[in-house]
Amino acid sequence: MPDALLVLADGSVFPGRSIGAEGHADGEVVFNTSMTGYQEMLTDPSYAGQLLVLTYPLIGNYGIDDRVEESARIQPTGLIVREAALTASHLRSQQTLREFLVERGIVAIEGVDTRAVTRRIRMHGVMPGTVTTTESAAKALERLRSFASYDNVNWVNSVTTDHVFDWNVPPGEARHRVALLDGGVKRNIMRSLEARGCSVRVFPAATPAEDLLALNPDGIVLSPGPGDPRLLDAMVGEVGQLIGKAPVLGICLGHQVAARALGAGTFKLPFGHRGGNHPVQEVATGRVTITAQNHGYAVDPSGLDGKAFVSHINLNDQTVEGIALRHEPLMTIQYHSEACPGPLDNAYIFDQFIEMMATVRGGVR
Repeated sequence: MPDALLVLADGSVFPGRSIGAEGHADGEVVFNTSMTGYQEMLTDPSYAGQLLVLTYPLIGNYGIDDRVEESARIQPTGLIVREAALTASHLRSQQTLREFLVERGIVAIEGVDTRAVTRRIRMHGVMPGTVTTTESAAKALERLRSFASYDNVNWVNSVTTDHVFDWNVPPGEARHRVALLDGGVKRNIMRSLEARGCSVRVFPAATPAEDLLALNPDGIVLSPGPGDPRLLDAMVGEVGQLIGKAPVLGICLGHQVAARALGAGTFKLPFGHRGGNHPVQEVATGRVTITAQNHGYAVDPSGLDGKAFVSHINLNDQTVEGIALRHEPLMTIQYHSEACPGPLDNAYIFDQFIEMMATVRGGVR
C-alpha cells in the first residue's frame, strides 16, 4: 500500500507518497495552472478550505523564502503535486518545500497523476476530497460522505484579521490614507499600496461602515478572500454604505461583494479560474491583459443598478471581470492586480486607484 492516498468524493483514488505531515486533510479539490509561485499560492487566504492541486509537474525546485509569503500561515488544507523537488536551488532559499510542509503541519502528497486529477475536475467540477496517510481508500471515502459542503461555510471568518492594524507606512508620512476591509487579503496588495505612498489600515471583515469612514480615508480597498459571496450578506450591507462615500477598489471577493451591493448576483463556476494565464478585455478600449486569477465564483450582472456597468470581461468564457459606476469613484476587478504569483500586466490598476483618490481629494466631485 502506498504511504499516501488522494481520494475524491466520486470514488476516484490516486496513490502517492507523503511529503508532509502525517494524518489526513479534507477540502474542496481545486487546481492551479501557474508554473511558478507555489509558496505564494500556499499562503494565499483564498485557498482556505481547499486541497490545492498544482498542474506544473515539478514543484519546490527553488525552495522556500519567507519574504514572499502572502499571509502568516499555509492556507490550503493540503497540497497535491506530481513531483516535489528533493533539493532547493536558489540563493534566497531557506528550506525545502518538504521541510516547509512538515514544519507547518500540512498533509501533502506527491507521485499523483495530477493531469488525470485535473481532467476529472474539468469534466465533473470541483468536489470534496481527502489526502490521507493513515487510512484505507474505503475508510477515507466513507468519511467524505459526511463532509460539510464547502459552499455552506463562511471561510472569510477563518482568514480575516481579528483586530485593526496599520501596515508599514505611518499615516503621517503617507500621501494617501487607505482603509482596507480584510476578507482574506494578500500582503502584496498592501505592499503595492505602500510603494505608491499609501498608508494602509486593515479592518476585520465584520467592521461596520461607520468605523471605516471614521478614519476619513482617501480610499477604501475591498480585499480578495475565500468562499461563497452569497454567505456575506452582512458584509454586502456595510459595503453598500461605503459606496459613494470614498473611492472604492474591489479585488476578487471584494469585486463580488461590491457587485452584490449594487444589485448583482453571483454563481459558482464549474471548476473556477486559478492560474496566471487568463485573458481579460477592458470593454471601453478593447485592451487585453493577461491576468492572475484565483476564484470559484463569478458575478451575474443582470441585476446591476443602472448606475453600474461591466468594465471588463474574461475572453475564455465571457464572465464578468470588472464593474464600475458611471458617476461615482468605484472600480472592481475579478482578477489579481497584485499578482504573486502571476503576470504583472495589471499593476496599473493600483495607479488608477491612486489617480482616483487624488482626483476626489482634489475636489473634482
